Amino acid sequence: MIHVGHALWIVGAYLLGAIPASYLVARWIGHIDLRQFGSGNLGATNLYRAMGWKGAVPAALFDVGKGAIAVLVVRQQEIHPWFPLAAGAAAVFGHVFSPFVRFKGGKGVATAAGAFAALSPLSILVAGVVFAAVVKLSGYVSLGSMIAAGAFFVSMPLLYPRNSLLLAAAAGVFLFIVYTHRENVKRLRAGTENRFGRKAAPGTA
Repeated sequence: MIHVGHALWIVGAYLLGAIPASYLVARWIGHIDLRQFGSGNLGATNLYRAMGWKGAVPAALFDVGKGAIAVLVVRQQEIHPWFPLAAGAAAVFGHVFSPFVRFKGGKGVATAAGAFAALSPLSILVAGVVFAAVVKLSGYVSLGSMIAAGAFFVSMPLLYPRNSLLLAAAAGVFLFIVYTHRENVKRLRAGTENRFGRKAAPGTA
């Protein structure tokens, strides 16, 4: 049975996910407002375009860690099998819709990867390999993110058969990642999406 106290764990996961690492790194180290750079997206890719690897790597690792920690801590409560999934989802939503920066944020890829690294590491490994291959071949981080999310979903029933909770969560992740990349999809179709490693034009990171 779920109590109010249990729900506070989910709220905590949301607030942990909401910590805007890329925004803070850009503000504290780069002395820039990431919301005013490129697309204004508060994810590690936009931060990379603003500050390079020195800013993007620690921010990305922090974003991954948010998802993993949310799941691992809540899983220790042993409340219900879906409870860690809910915590991971809350962390991702917090990252994408952070109340600390007027409900802006990143696109949820790194935080989702961290959450599912704690839940289904083999599927995340598959997704990571696919992501790296697509970005290497195409130069598009957005395309790599979406195809990797699809590979994650497809691999789930193969690597974790008969786990309907994980399969449903993987489907939700795939759809959510595509949703958060909807503007990137438009630019990919128009041929105006920036390739990784190139300076972003305003509004296109």
